[in-house]
Amino acid sequence: MNRKKIILVCIILLGVLVPIYLYFENNFLKVSNYIIVSHKIPKEFDGFKIIQISDYHNELSSKLNRDLVVQIKNEKPDIITITGDLIDSRKTNIEVAIDLVKKLKKIASIYYVTGNHEAQISNYDELIDKLRKQDVIILDDKGYVLERKNNKINIVGIDDPQMTHEYYVDDSTIIGGKLKNIDYDEKLYSILLSHRPEMFDFYVKNNFDLVLTGHTHGGQISLPFIGGVIAPNQGLFPKYDNGLFKDKNTNMIVSSGIGNSLLPFRINNRPELVIVTLKSN
Repeated sequence: MNRKKIILVCIILLGVLVPIYLYFENNFLKVSNYIIVSHKIPKEFDGFKIIQISDYHNELSSKLNRDLVVQIKNEKPDIITITGDLIDSRKTNIEVAIDLVKKLKKIASIYYVTGNHEAQISNYDELIDKLRKQDVIILDDKGYVLERKNNKINIVGIDDPQMTHEYYVDDSTIIGGKLKNIDYDEKLYSILLSHRPEMFDFYVKNNFDLVLTGHTHGGQISLPFIGGVIAPNQGLFPKYDNGLFKDKNTNMIVSSGIGNSLLPFRINNRPELVIVTLKSN
């Protein structure tokens, strides 16, 4: 085979293999399991299972949506959490998001906080109204108590800082103020739902035990041995791209999310479903 034919074959192979690879990376669900151990977790909550969905961006892939619901159903979670960007401000489709919620509510109670994309849509009130009609618990700068046999833990949620529409105030100031003003019993094991992982220092300062976040899309493109390439509000090679981060008594899990937004594809970074199991120590 001469050189020209070899080059032609290589081009054809690339033309076939690259689309297959991109389809796999963007439509095949990755499941990440975390076990979080703490002496603050009551024995009654030992084995308590939390599903986290982040950055859904009204995902249209029928395969991904089907696999997502089936996997969650099989896990038999105690609660489901959604940590922002349920919709996408560039291609908003509230009905797609609500259709997912309708399926998930049959499995477990849903707790939800906003992301930056919710702050950018004009029909946000419509979204919230439809979520409430599906019995979704909206944690907009609120705390909620989960109880089992008279033992309790907290689940707290904060709105994305863009929801305040105070563009002259930096995000850290807004987040700091929100965390300071939420009323909850800090003596209890406390879970925080927040869209923004880059605010980790504030979560540690406020002594949250477990924080569930998203926003990064796992860096969108993930390089071996390096990690995510770029994330909003963190820039190139973000510190908090994906996975578990620890500081003092605070564990933060950053989800790679489900859907895409500005960039329509992922590389080495499949859509992620996060499963967290609490263990009493």
